[in-house]
Amino acid sequence: MSKKAIATEKAPAALGPYSQAISVNGTVYVSGQLPIDPATGEFAATDIQGQTRQSLTNIQAILAEAGLDMSNVVKTTVLLDNIDDFAAMNEVYAEFFTGVTPARAAFEVAAIPKGALVEIEAVAVED
Repeated sequence: MSKKAIATEKAPAALGPYSQAISVNGTVYVSGQLPIDPATGEFAATDIQGQTRQSLTNIQAILAEAGLDMSNVVKTTVLLDNIDDFAAMNEVYAEFFTGVTPARAAFEVAAIPKGALVEIEAVAVED
């Protein structure tokens, strides 16, 4: 097995002992991305749509570092602070994924780090 860490300054640094992403044999596992703007270190927005957009933008930046894009994503997991935000999150999510969209799970969770409204992780594969 060949395991390689993927890191970019265009996405926020990990908040703990984990990698932004790991590439293994053509599959890239992107860690859960909070809606942190890497330029400021703060949340990009206070609403679910703005936070969803930033989380997905962070995923996009990490995938670009690995030579991939959103069309390579095959699975995502969306963690929501409030499941009532599902429809608003989904509107923004649909801007990032078109055509054959990835498989997905979405959950309401008790808490997300730093009090975020959303966290999104992704799995992508090389063409």
